[in-house]
Parts: sequence; C-alpha cells; structure tokens
Amino acid sequence: MFALGILGALQALGAPIAASATSAHNVVLVPGAFTDKSSWDKVAHLLREKGFKVTEVDIPLTSLEADVAATRRVLEAQQGATVLVGHSWGGVVIGEAGDDPKVKALVYVAAFAPDKGETLKALTSNGPPTEGLKAIRPDARGFLSIDPAAYPHVFVGDVPTAEGEELANKQRPISGAAFGTPAAIAAWHLKPTYYAISANDLMIPPQAEAFFAQRMKAKAVTLASSHASPVSHPADVAALIERAAKGE
Repeated sequence: MFALGILGALQALGAPIAASATSAHNVVLVPGAFTDKSSWDKVAHLLREKGFKVTEVDIPLTSLEADVAATRRVLEAQQGATVLVGHSWGGVVIGEAGDDPKVKALVYVAAFAPDKGETLKALTSNGPPTEGLKAIRPDARGFLSIDPAAYPHVFVGDVPTAEGEELANKQRPISGAAFGTPAAIAAWHLKPTYYAISANDLMIPPQAEAFFAQRMKAKAVTLASSHASPVSHPADVAALIERAAKGE
C-alpha cells in the first residue's frame, strides 16, 4: 500500500515514472512538418537490422488532432513496450499520444516539446525568426510549405544537394492552424524522455532545443547536424532510440 501511495503521489506531481526494466521491442517514428514518413527510412533500416519492429507513421498534417489520431492508431497495433519518437512537429504529436500505456519512453529529435497550454505559434514568436522560418510560405488554403529553393539548405544542409532537392520534392505542407493549437497532455511529464539536439539547425534554434531538453530533464545528445538529423545522422539518432528502448 505504501509503495502504491508513493506511485500515486509521483503521478499527481507529474514526475517521470521509472520505466520497466524490460527493453522495448517496438519503435514508432513520427515525422515532422514539411516532409513525409520516408524521412525516417534510414533510421528505420538501422533499427530493423538490430531486431526492432519499426513503424513509420503517415500523419496527415491537417491538424494536431488528426496527427495524434493517426499516431494512436499505430500505437494500438503494437504488441508490448514501445518507444515513441518524434521529429520536429512530431514532437508535439508524441507529447499528446505518448500517454498511451504501451509507450515506454519518448525520443525527441530536433523537435518541439510544448508544455500543456503552449502552442508552436507562441514558442516560435519568442525571438527572431530562424532562416528556415523565414522561408515558410502560406498557400491560399492556409497550409504552409518551405520555399523549395531554400529547402535543401535550411532543412537538410548537411547532405548532398541532390538528396536535399529530392526531399524538397517530397515536401508535404502543414495546416497553419495546427501551429495555434494548444498542447493538452505533454506526456513528457509522465515518461522517460530522450532528446537529440541539432547543433546546426536552421529551422528550430539549437538553444530552443536545449531548453526543451533541459525542461523535460531528458537524456540529451548534441549532434553536429542540420534540422533533418534522421536523414543526415541516422546512426546517431538510431543509437539514441536504442538507448531509450533499453532504458539506459
């Protein structure tokens, strides 16, 4: 009874609960805005070679609610402990979906990590816009994209130009309204958390990423990477996910 009382008190305080010693076998990868799930392909390949069951989520980018729903559907299909990973906008998504009891740990990769009530619109207006944010363009429907000419440089400037251009061609727009939706859950209060900071990020300021990691008390690594570290530094990102799966 005493131990149960301590557990309940920790949950009430929003403190991270220690994960089970059992390693997670499943990994669910959530992409960010301005890309698609193929941005995770290199990381997914490395993790599958290690024996993980990996699923890349195809989020619609039409609203936060729709993206969270798509992620929850994938989580429902997992058998056993799962590491939930989000890149960029995907960090907002995993913060909402990560309260699923199957989720052993959360991994944020150059990602936003809002607390309850925070919006991306507010978080990105606290300082001067980055070079990447300056390259974002709205369309007539209110969806946002990065200028294709700027994309290879601002999104993934540390891969060959041809590869960056290929990513730009796969770019998927996101509803601008999604950036104004407040976070409701912030599961990082409840789960062990890991963070890969991109030191050369031109989309999200590296200082902001370090702030998110520190606020979450995440186990953090800093990569000499562009915003799209799953593309340019897949081995480092996969290694961090493996650490999260093992609870290291």
